Amino acid sequence: MRMDALSGLPLAFFWQRCVGYWVDLIIAVALWAPAEVAVRRFAFHQENINAVWDFHELGNIIVMVLYWGLCSYFGNGRTPGKWIARTKVVSLTSERMGLWQSFERALGYGSAVLEGGVGFAQYFWDRNRMCAQDRLAETIVVDVRKRAYLTEEAGECLSESDDVPLEENSDGE
Repeated sequence: MRMDALSGLPLAFFWQRCVGYWVDLIIAVALWAPAEVAVRRFAFHQENINAVWDFHELGNIIVMVLYWGLCSYFGNGRTPGKWIARTKVVSLTSERMGLWQSFERALGYGSAVLEGGVGFAQYFWDRNRMCAQDRLAETIVVDVRKRAYLTEEAGECLSESDDVPLEENSDGE
């Protein structure tokens, strides 16, 4: 029944997904930097602080997982980056993104990076344009910009379960 509700939703383009990812990464780094400096200065009493953004640092991993997990959960699939890119993560198993599912997806970004970027490249050969984080969390990323365009064109408001025919785009979707 859930698959029928999702049938025909326009999938996000790769460039949209990249924009959303990079905007979220920039925001996460902007949140991480002052927090990292404050913890090192006031909790660990360090004088010479050398904060480095690196996916091998525990503080970086914690910030990334918390940022993507909590933003996805409270935004129901829309982080600030996804909002700017006009995309939304949609669960394949339920109407709303669950807390664990949001954190699974956040951890999936780490998986995609650890695979040397192949986790992101899976977009190009998967028929549902799923990357590593999508497979792990059982999600897809839809283009809400196209839904808005199709809604205006049809002259009616589409609900989440309405079937909208998927149009071919330049990425072969």
